[in-house]
Amino acid sequence: MTEQVTGQVTGQVTGQVTGQVTAEPAAADGEARPAVRRYAGRDRSGRTRGFLMALPPIALIAMFVGFPVLLAFGFSLGFTGGLNRTVAIIGQNVHAADGLIPTFAAYAEMFTNARFLGDLSVTVVVTLISTALVISLAVGIGLYLKFVGGLLGKILSTLAVIPLFIPVVIASWAILGFYSANGFLRSVAAQVGLGFPIWSYTLVTIVIGSVWTSLPFATLLVTSGMQAVPQAMIDAARDAGASFWRVVVSVVVPMAGVPIVIATTFTAIGVLGSFTVPYFTGPNSPNMLGVDMANYFTAFNQPQQAVVIAFVVFAIAAGIAAVYVWANFRSAKESGAV
Repeated sequence: MTEQVTGQVTGQVTGQVTGQVTAEPAAADGEARPAVRRYAGRDRSGRTRGFLMALPPIALIAMFVGFPVLLAFGFSLGFTGGLNRTVAIIGQNVHAADGLIPTFAAYAEMFTNARFLGDLSVTVVVTLISTALVISLAVGIGLYLKFVGGLLGKILSTLAVIPLFIPVVIASWAILGFYSANGFLRSVAAQVGLGFPIWSYTLVTIVIGSVWTSLPFATLLVTSGMQAVPQAMIDAARDAGASFWRVVVSVVVPMAGVPIVIATTFTAIGVLGSFTVPYFTGPNSPNMLGVDMANYFTAFNQPQQAVVIAFVVFAIAAGIAAVYVWANFRSAKESGAV
């Protein structure tokens, strides 16, 4: 008798529990679906609002930057109709496409032009040398501030950012006069019976001017990155017996690597596309592509060739910018944002 009662009670309880467990997921699922739809709707609404808020600047950039770039690229490929018709009529030595088939005659002409190839080589060399000097000086100032500091470090950091507040035109004329035949250095050298080379209107003054204009931003970026390196990491490396240069190479530079890479890319792109410094201080030939581009457009009246030079500079800058994007992606990945 007891066994029968126990079996009935157990069966009833088991059936009730099983029914509840079986029914709850369905009820829970039925209740969850509206919430999922509600949250999904909010998410879509937030995305729509964000897109609408970002749409005006995107449309502005597309209208005043993107569309002219596409128009110029088509002109470089020989599409001289439509909005390119006027400049094609006025310009000289314009290569027209055959219907909808583009032509690369303008590119072929420029890459077989000895003047353009010489200016391209000069631009690449000046960019590499100027960038190397700027980053070396910025890293040196950053290391001094990190490991020594003091009054001299503050003076160095202050002097490094002074060019930021001096217009490039004024700085270019000052550099030109400073290294001219009757400039300050030759005058001082002549007082002691020495000679000093004339650097005005040479590639040397372009490098000096590029370093002058690019150093402030690179210094700010590199020094801030080095100051962010934890002092505990440096002390731990010293306690382990690492020398000064070992600490710099193995701890400071790797941890400040992303700001250094970003400063390098910004400096290289700035020097690559510079116009004022090479125009005022450089020689007539060879010269940087920025000046060459202006000469082809205004002096030679060859706008199609000027556009070709512009896209060559753009292609080089895009390659440099790829390094900048990689550095930003790595920084975001390390911070956990990606």
